[in-house]
Amino acid sequence: MHDKFMSADAAAALIPDGATVALMGGGGGLMEATCVFQAIERRFLATGAPRGLTAVHALGIGDKASRGMNCFAHEGLVRKVIGGHWVWSPRMQQLARDNRIEAYILPGGVSSQLFRAIGAGQPGLITHVGLGTVCDPRHGGGRMNEAARDELAELIRLDGREYLRYKPYRVDVAIVRASAADEDGHISFEHEAANLDAQAIALAARNSGGRVIVQVRERLPRGALKAREVRIPAAWVDAIVVDANQRTSYDIPFDASLSGELTGAARAAAVAEALADEPFSERLAVARRAACELVDGAVVNYGVGVPDAVAKLVVRRGELDRIHQTIEHGTYGGSLLDGVLFGYARNASAMLDAPTQFDFYGGGGLALAFLGFGEFDALGNVNVSKLGGLAVGPGGFIDIAQNARKVVFCGTFAAKGVQLETGDGQMRVTRQGQVRKLVRAVEQITFSGPQALQRGQSALYLTERASFRLVDGGVELFEIAPGIDLQRDVLDQMDFSPRIASDLRVMPASHFLREDDGHGSLTSRAAASASAAASASA
Repeated sequence: MHDKFMSADAAAALIPDGATVALMGGGGGLMEATCVFQAIERRFLATGAPRGLTAVHALGIGDKASRGMNCFAHEGLVRKVIGGHWVWSPRMQQLARDNRIEAYILPGGVSSQLFRAIGAGQPGLITHVGLGTVCDPRHGGGRMNEAARDELAELIRLDGREYLRYKPYRVDVAIVRASAADEDGHISFEHEAANLDAQAIALAARNSGGRVIVQVRERLPRGALKAREVRIPAAWVDAIVVDANQRTSYDIPFDASLSGELTGAARAAAVAEALADEPFSERLAVARRAACELVDGAVVNYGVGVPDAVAKLVVRRGELDRIHQTIEHGTYGGSLLDGVLFGYARNASAMLDAPTQFDFYGGGGLALAFLGFGEFDALGNVNVSKLGGLAVGPGGFIDIAQNARKVVFCGTFAAKGVQLETGDGQMRVTRQGQVRKLVRAVEQITFSGPQALQRGQSALYLTERASFRLVDGGVELFEIAPGIDLQRDVLDQMDFSPRIASDLRVMPASHFLREDDGHGSLTSRAAASASAAASASA
């Protein structure tokens, strides 16, 4: 058996021109094979090879500067990108805007599950996910610029129902990140902060006749890994790159609480450390209103942006045990990190592979989702995937929004230049925003209001000024914040006239108090929760 261990530069040399390369990562450096990515970029800048790659990734990868997908953002290096989330690489977004590459999006879950279907030799992925959205061939088919001409999906009917068949393709190279490899090439994820779709990507490449390149932090002796610790068997692996400087995230060398390895008192102490109060703002006011939708025992998903403030609020209130908290990366439980570290969970209770998590969502297991919005329109359509002409991508948004039995969209009413005053039980707008987010028709449909009504799905649209809900015929305004002038601050700042509920009400003032969220002192509740956890684990 040949030695599979090699340098990053040697691994990069295995990638031929024109290859379709499957990549993984989750933003902030989550399970990103940074060392291999940089070697590919180095090789291209020095030699002009490899050229004309097709890069496919389910979630966001990068740091908005030089890492992740930024390593591939060179004209000539990539010809085509099918990306779940694009914002972590402004350079790649610009290549797409300028039509210098073919740019496409797929729902993150669809992309991960399609890798698995390709590996299984199936005729693509047949699913309801994406119907009525930008990924539906009737609404653009995932094409994000004029250069994009391929049909990634087709509409089919089975037993009288519409579905999308996402077409399979050959995966020539998989680039995977893991924790360790033994001498034989067996791969472990033990110290990673997620599993993501590593196994599915490797499977797709292996059974396409392609190569599987794995970056790990350490090389272990033969037999060091127990069978149940092996997540990718040696039989699937072609090349292994050891990066002794591999980190949990770009900025975190290693944190056992993020890899789910802490239990007992150590875990309780880490939870207590994560309970710092968030400064009061309109973001927290929206989170407080959104948290009113929580139901005991519900399986819940949180998206990035304002929704992660809802997740943090639940932790600070000591109410994690009320619900089953999930994120699409495959994680259950724990305290979710936000910002560039969205996708990480401190002290998670379980970590599944992302395709399995999306199976659970797609099958109807998700009761409630809190998601952000870029804009929404009179029909209740939401856009997060293309804003200001730039490819953003949905990540797991489409899979989640379309499958949750109830979806709560959370965000600010307007953008750019808005000035608000709050904290005394009221919300006042002292300067209106320059960018309207409640528009006549969204630039791109990432969530379809009419489709949601057909499914019998419940949808709310919550902002710091007003709350809306999806009803037959479109969007209905049913709630305003105390201190808000309905005409001046809401209706005059919208591009459409919503239906107004006959029982229009005012939100509780407690949502807009600087110190009190209506559930007692955040600090005292958090301290009590941490104390109880520590006592239980002692």
